[in-house]
Amino acid sequence: MLYIILVFAPLLGAIVAGLFGRIIGDRASQLVTCGLMGVAALCSVIGLFSTIGAEPFKVPLFTWINVATFEADWALRIDALSGVMMFVVSFISCLIHIYSIGYMSHDKSIPRFMSYLSLFTFAMLMLVTSDNLVQLFFGWEGVGVASYLLIGFWYTKPSACAAAIKAFLVNRVGDIGLMLGIASCYLLFDSVQYDVIFGAAGAMAGTTVIVFGAEFDALTLTAILLFIGAMGKSAQLGLHTWLPDAMEGPTPVSALIHAATMVTAGVFLVARFSPVFEHAPTALALVTFIGASTAIFAATIGLTQFDIKRVIAYSTCSQLGYMFFACGVGAYSAGIFHLYTHAFFKALLFLGAGSVIHAMSDEQDMRKMGGIWRKIPVTYTVMWIGTLALVGFPLTAGYFSKDAIIEAAWASHNSFHLYAFWMGVTAAVLTAFYSGRLIFMTFHGECRASEHVQSHIHESPLVMTAPLGILALGALFAGMAGVGMIAADGGWWNGAIFTGPDNHVLHDLHEVGFWVKAAPFIAMVIGLGLSWLFYIRMPEMPARVASAFRPLYLFFLNKWYFDELYDRIFVQPAKAIGYGLWRGGDMGIIDRFGPDGVAASAWSTAKRTARLQTGFVYHYAFAMLIGVALLVTWYLLVGRG
Repeated sequence: MLYIILVFAPLLGAIVAGLFGRIIGDRASQLVTCGLMGVAALCSVIGLFSTIGAEPFKVPLFTWINVATFEADWALRIDALSGVMMFVVSFISCLIHIYSIGYMSHDKSIPRFMSYLSLFTFAMLMLVTSDNLVQLFFGWEGVGVASYLLIGFWYTKPSACAAAIKAFLVNRVGDIGLMLGIASCYLLFDSVQYDVIFGAAGAMAGTTVIVFGAEFDALTLTAILLFIGAMGKSAQLGLHTWLPDAMEGPTPVSALIHAATMVTAGVFLVARFSPVFEHAPTALALVTFIGASTAIFAATIGLTQFDIKRVIAYSTCSQLGYMFFACGVGAYSAGIFHLYTHAFFKALLFLGAGSVIHAMSDEQDMRKMGGIWRKIPVTYTVMWIGTLALVGFPLTAGYFSKDAIIEAAWASHNSFHLYAFWMGVTAAVLTAFYSGRLIFMTFHGECRASEHVQSHIHESPLVMTAPLGILALGALFAGMAGVGMIAADGGWWNGAIFTGPDNHVLHDLHEVGFWVKAAPFIAMVIGLGLSWLFYIRMPEMPARVASAFRPLYLFFLNKWYFDELYDRIFVQPAKAIGYGLWRGGDMGIIDRFGPDGVAASAWSTAKRTARLQTGFVYHYAFAMLIGVALLVTWYLLVGRG
């Protein structure tokens, strides 16, 4: 019953606020949704401690689909992995719900917003507790729909509508891969149930399938298809373009999507299917390469952005790269550990950024900030805590998880493990630099805001700062609390994450040399030191460097021109094809010879016929005479014959 309440409490809140919000009012909608999320969060804390090291079990609900040999039950799969995910999703979402009371206090559609938040949370909980691929797909698509509604919440803004559509479409590309992966699993294992798939994965190793005349390893193909789905949802390189634009939604939405829920779904999928990936080394190599490339790619873009939320968004993209290459090198538990710690400090940074925006009268451009730390000391303090956790300052949450990932990359025997290690270290330098840049540009130096904005700078209310304080504690201590996740014996997970007999990366990461362990710390010191030098000690330096390396600067500023490239390759040709089909097919053929053509012919015939009705008697007499003449002629020529 505990887990049923945990999963369905947010759904109940979404229904009440969504259907009856106008009747019960704004405050009641907030109390209902926040109260039920609080119940879910409390249940998730109890559930987390209950699942650590415990035997996995199921909570059956009902038989969902039963057609011939295809069966999909609706059940909750409870183990250490789903326990961690339920805790992260519910706890962070509860704090975001509470924060939203203050942040959205002046919005005209509060019940709708709170309903969307709770619906999003329910969909994510269904995803992480799924017991089969069909149930997972239900939660997967539910998260996609809810994210569309939340990103486009301010639907009167064209940019918000465009961002919502972009997120929806880009995710559909990845979802095609996921659907094909689900179909592949069913064809290989004759089931979509996790237990059947995981139990038979080892026996299927080495099996090949013929696709379009070419032979492929069955598990490798399946794993790659599933990973493509994960790439779309978790914004990996190539399918990442929706993530920064998602900042068009309200700041609580940014925190919910980028910290604990939607973007982590792909990492969860790879970890959940570790029994399949462990027998598909080529797929793991691809995961490692894409993850490491995403980490460095997003970090370079974060260096040049000026929108405070976009900097944090690209940071999310980069950190997701770390999680994926951790899974790719076989350290699935290190990837989930970083997912867990990242949820706290990234939610803290996003909500802290929201507090800054609230204080600055909705200003998001860091070039129009500066010198405000004395006026908003609480926000300033928690932003520093989140930043230190992100860059991996010793004993903070990020220190334990990020260092474990980099050490695992060095210790692994994956074909791309050294590439992942060096990209991870380099990205750590860039992360520290752009994180320091954000702090120094936002809070230090001279205030660059207008006098009107400066006169209104104020600290956020308690309903917003209290969640920030709780998240700050998590950013400081969550790593210490969860360090058992990367224990060499794997007892923390008790089989929830599978590692093959040849996978010793969790043991080996604790045995790496001192310089490998020191590399992330050195990277952090270099990055923070350079950011202080550039933005505090020598504030003229960034402009000089940007001018000296202008092509590279513009390349990073324009996000590696991915949007322009996709516009040229996909968007413009698609629009041209659509325009051609509309002009040539719709209007030129279907409308011309179909409805419009028939209507035009009938109208033309009617007009010609109408001209005969002149109203003059002698015209009608003449017509009758012609008719008689034709009848006589027909009779003489045809009738006699």
